[in-house]
Amino acid sequence: MIDQEQVYQKISAVLVELFEIDPAAIHPEAHLYQDLDIDSIDAVDLVVELKKMTGKKIKPEDFKSVRTVQDVVTEVEKLVG
Repeated sequence: MIDQEQVYQKISAVLVELFEIDPAAIHPEAHLYQDLDIDSIDAVDLVVELKKMTGKKIKPEDFKSVRTVQDVVTEVEKLVG
């Protein structure tokens, strides 16, 4: 079973690798759009990566309320849990 810290670390790694975000800027409360400059196209890329990571189909409506890194972690945990 994957725990929250492992999910967080994987998501952080994806953010750094895909979007070249400074690792120091990534923390659970970081707002994806305002703090990390992720736009709607980046969000689609993130969902594609999360699908690869989890092996699960991700419904866009599941991610409508996602605003922070912690929100992403919570949604991924629901998928793999």
